[in-house]
Amino acid sequence: MEPINVVKSVITPLNRKNVDTDQIISKEFLKRIERTGFGQYVFYHWRFDQNGNPIEDFVLNQPQYKGSKILVAHENFGCGSSREHAPWAILDYGFNVVVAPSFADIFHNNCFKNGILPIELKVPEIEELLAKGEQSALEAEVNLEAQTLTADGKEYHFDIDPYYKEMLLNGWDEIALTFKYEDAIEKFEANRVAF
Repeated sequence: MEPINVVKSVITPLNRKNVDTDQIISKEFLKRIERTGFGQYVFYHWRFDQNGNPIEDFVLNQPQYKGSKILVAHENFGCGSSREHAPWAILDYGFNVVVAPSFADIFHNNCFKNGILPIELKVPEIEELLAKGEQSALEAEVNLEAQTLTADGKEYHFDIDPYYKEMLLNGWDEIALTFKYEDAIEKFEANRVAF
């Protein structure tokens, strides 16, 4: 995983509640065995019509949000099934940060495991960011170390579990975290009595 600390980007305002994992990445695109290549299908049925043509008024098809790394949505983001393909698709599309008032638990945990920072802010703060982001391209800066999101001169603070913060700052997944204790594991194995 790539380390995350400071992310500067225009935000993408996805002003929708209860966005489920099937809307993030629909079931017909789950045939790949790699973790990459899913970004092209993120929010596919909202982005494209039946003939595969872009739906112009959908936020991801608007040019001012191209290259955005910060997705802002409403409550209960990532609900529905537990498919890990949803954070894979979001990350592969280019988002490193997802901001919402609340997340489904499994999706929330899968974000951390895949190098995405999920930030929870209060509903009024989210509504403020969404409104400003819909009016014009809103530049924001996320600072994980300081636990802040700054946009339009206003600073928003967020909480994060210290365990996940350390993992994201260092770019560790759970396997890499295990290797951090490799010396202790080897010492234990060397001292273990064979049965």
